[in-house]
Amino acid sequence: MRHGNLVMVGVLLVAGLSLSACEYSRASAKSQLEHPAQVKHIEGTEHSAVMLTERAIQRLGLKTDEVRVEKVTRKNQPLGERKVVPYSALIYDQHGQTWVYTSPSARTFVRHKVEVDHIQGDVAVLKEGPPTGTVVASVGVAELYGTEFKVGH
Repeated sequence: MRHGNLVMVGVLLVAGLSLSACEYSRASAKSQLEHPAQVKHIEGTEHSAVMLTERAIQRLGLKTDEVRVEKVTRKNQPLGERKVVPYSALIYDQHGQTWVYTSPSARTFVRHKVEVDHIQGDVAVLKEGPPTGTVVASVGVAELYGTEFKVGH
């Protein structure tokens, strides 16, 4: 009788370990199937939206900032209030056009054309750009561009 109980405990232990291994492999397969980024064309435009998982954002170290209005001077001449973004938010394409990635919703980024007046330290003073308060990517911009155009895939 005692030997039978030990056999039963052994069988239950092996079965339990087997089931937990199956659950681990399902979870592992699911995480492997979840792509860190999706790119979807925005109808009626030439642009795409780059949607990232939370894990992708963490791995990229992606940071955001906002388009702000600041009093700007150039060569000691006051220029008045202008829109500014972090210099790190800018990306230049192969045609020399300048862009920022706006974030219309959480974990979603869309390229937006800007015209830069001048660079002042770590700030880009804009002639044209997104409205004040628009969230823009400030770190990880090159990775967003590469993802949008499937560079390195």
